[in-house]
Amino acid sequence: MSATEHWYTLLEELESLPPDVTLLTPLSHSSFQISDVQEHRVVIEFDDRDEKRPLQREQFETLFRRIRDENGRFDLERLPPDGDPYPAVVSLHPHYEIDEEAGAILETDDPSSSHVLDDTGSADAHEPRTEPELDIYADALLLVDTLERHDVTAMEDLETGTLVTLYTLLSDVQRNANDLRTDVSDVLLNRLHHDRPVSGPFGSVQRTTRRNRSLKDEDEVFDALEEAGIDRERVLGLDRSKVDDALEVTDLSESAVYEIEDRDYVRKADVDEDVKESRLQGLKEQLAATGGEDAETLRREIDALEERINDLTSFQTGADVDD
Repeated sequence: MSATEHWYTLLEELESLPPDVTLLTPLSHSSFQISDVQEHRVVIEFDDRDEKRPLQREQFETLFRRIRDENGRFDLERLPPDGDPYPAVVSLHPHYEIDEEAGAILETDDPSSSHVLDDTGSADAHEPRTEPELDIYADALLLVDTLERHDVTAMEDLETGTLVTLYTLLSDVQRNANDLRTDVSDVLLNRLHHDRPVSGPFGSVQRTTRRNRSLKDEDEVFDALEEAGIDRERVLGLDRSKVDDALEVTDLSESAVYEIEDRDYVRKADVDEDVKESRLQGLKEQLAATGGEDAETLRREIDALEERINDLTSFQTGADVDD
């Protein structure tokens, strides 16, 4: 099938789309909608900014040809800076799909899934909610319950036992949150490209590189410095500050004396406190409006939680144990 034939197939798919379908760009994860479909272009409108942008037929056909020339695979990192929306639209074609982990758009023999953004807001309201088998979940529930029971804005007025409970729960939540965040980060690293921020409902993240340096074997460092005219006595003991001073007055590169390892990691770019506050308020209102069997179930869960809190937070003196 030629690039032109692919274009007309794509047009048919676009014209049959339901209204208000939201697409997601694969690199920056910006959401947009298709506002107009024409013979020679597709007009899109971004959700997070007041901007309409035409996507030209020629660019789509070029992308189709590039994918074909690359044996059915085109790496997303090779897209121009403004080319992020094109693969998202092309993924609506029945024989093209985006593989985020591989960072590529692929041509497939079988019909594929598109890069349409799920309506998470409406889905959350109807999907059944289950209790996850995670330590942080139980610890977080206990912490929330404790925070609701005590005024932590006046620490000096809290009893010692309450402070011990708070400190213990905060420590557990922090440790388990860090473990879970590491697991999430490992998966996210395979989905972030181009150092472009990727947005979610509560904020955004981006791929960043951290550089770690460690000195090479002493003999190797001394040999490199002596070849550069630096007497080993000047850096005897390989004090890092002395080595850095020597680097500043020579043509030696860092790699001559340091083992350098670049590690990619995910860092928080920003937090949307307004969205978080809105979601939290919605949860509070939902709990307040709960009635009937749901209310009874909620009360039983709260009672069970209270028993668990008492078991975890109560303690006995040595005299009590002896008795």
